[in-house]
Amino acid sequence: MQTTRRQFVKSVLGSAVLGATNGWAAAGLSAAGYLRANTDWLARCRFGIGIHWTAQTAPESGAAKSFQRAVSDFDLNGFVAAVEHAGADYVLFTAAHALQMLPAPNPVLEKLLPGRTCERDLIRELADALAAKQKHLLVYYNHSCNGGEDAAWERAVGYHAPGKDRLARNLMEIVSWMGDHYRDKIKAWWFDSPYSLDPRGPHNSVTTDMTGFQFPWDRFTTAAKAGHPARLVTYNAGVNQTFLYTTHQDYWSGELVDLKAPPQGRYLESGLQWFGWTCMEDRGWVHAKLDTPIPPPLYADEQLIRHVRTCRQHLAPMTFNVGIYQGGRMAPASVEQLHRLNAGLAG
Repeated sequence: MQTTRRQFVKSVLGSAVLGATNGWAAAGLSAAGYLRANTDWLARCRFGIGIHWTAQTAPESGAAKSFQRAVSDFDLNGFVAAVEHAGADYVLFTAAHALQMLPAPNPVLEKLLPGRTCERDLIRELADALAAKQKHLLVYYNHSCNGGEDAAWERAVGYHAPGKDRLARNLMEIVSWMGDHYRDKIKAWWFDSPYSLDPRGPHNSVTTDMTGFQFPWDRFTTAAKAGHPARLVTYNAGVNQTFLYTTHQDYWSGELVDLKAPPQGRYLESGLQWFGWTCMEDRGWVHAKLDTPIPPPLYADEQLIRHVRTCRQHLAPMTFNVGIYQGGRMAPASVEQLHRLNAGLAG
């Protein structure tokens, strides 16, 4: 009998830690006995491009399109050509950020709050286009319950409900549907803002009464691996923070604001694979201001080459967040600098 999505999530909520399955590699046990997924493929990557293309992204000029129209018109061929020209080994693409709006279909989300999904499956198309170029897709996801930025969504998902089990179940259903839908097309998840669901870490931006509820991160990881148990998972605790909301994750989120904290080895003391992500030019992450060009790159070519060479010595991939316009065009100056980085690493 085929298991329904809700039955799956209910089993996750009541299950123990996901055990070793085919596709997992013995990459090391955490303190809690969680078997981390194999990060060798990620460690072999030199650098990648991070993209905050969201419902708030501004066009190069003029009025912004609706999100659904922007998704429909996104220039995927031009985007992938730029990734290839830059020489990046992977793309870390944002599925949802401040607003819970996905550039793809998702029946779970659509049922919770209609109008927040799209007919075009940009995530699948991007994954397939990158795979054809032997490049990986990592996906950023934010639950969007952050200080009322998306108040309608906070109400719909159950963030302010007296009991938080519904909130956890809804979020797990969203990501588990995506995981099962995309399977090995999503190689890794990068989950943001756990500090809005859990006050224990270095930041506490919870804006609801949790009434003692402990968000089930271990089980959320299990849900996130639906359809592809070898998929990597990380939770971001903040800039340069190594706090673990759960040991049930596979690599470090590595949010950085500059190039001053290069890796000291492939793994952190926690055993997580090192991973870095910093802004290439716009420290605001999202280019959201109308009729304004994306700023020029922050660093000289020599700085980037030196930093990434250090990362390579430790099998530690570095990600550069590149500014992008609503149409899908990345900042040309940043793409060209990454092109020079790629050539410099080969020299």
